[in-house]
Amino acid sequence: MNITGGICKGRKIKSPDEKIVRPTLSKVRMSVFNVLYSLLGTFKNLSFLDMFGGSGIMGLEALSRGFEKVTVFEKNRTVAEIIRSNYKTLGFSPDLKIGDSIKLAEKETNKFDVVYIDPPYMSDIYENSLKKAPSKNIIILEHTTELDLSEYKILKQKKYGDKYLTFLSINK
Repeated sequence: MNITGGICKGRKIKSPDEKIVRPTLSKVRMSVFNVLYSLLGTFKNLSFLDMFGGSGIMGLEALSRGFEKVTVFEKNRTVAEIIRSNYKTLGFSPDLKIGDSIKLAEKETNKFDVVYIDPPYMSDIYENSLKKAPSKNIIILEHTTELDLSEYKILKQKKYGDKYLTFLSINK
């Protein structure tokens, strides 16, 4: 798996076993950051939270593209060690928190400019993740099913095969 943009563009990272995680496709990652750039104009001085770290690629993409602070939540300790190793390989120090994402979000004292939510697809934790997301600006969902998003302002929605990328503002 390669970083798709920024100062680490083209650099290769290790990916955990695909039976454990489902890495975000490169075209979807590029789209996420292109849309974010069109919405925000810059990533300088901004923070990014990946609530379900998986491969860790989204946090690495955010750092590579200029986000100042990136935090990753990951439940699986083995996967977290691969994330830690990938950060070290690219010269970054991860703010990696190991544990249940919902519980970590409830305890999180920081609010993030961008929160990326991509839990296991068939889980019933999207709504709870949205409610607990420590965001002060934009939430991005990667999902396969329709969700009740009536409490949020939809900034943009894109479809990639059976996946949706939905960009939400917490301010209606």
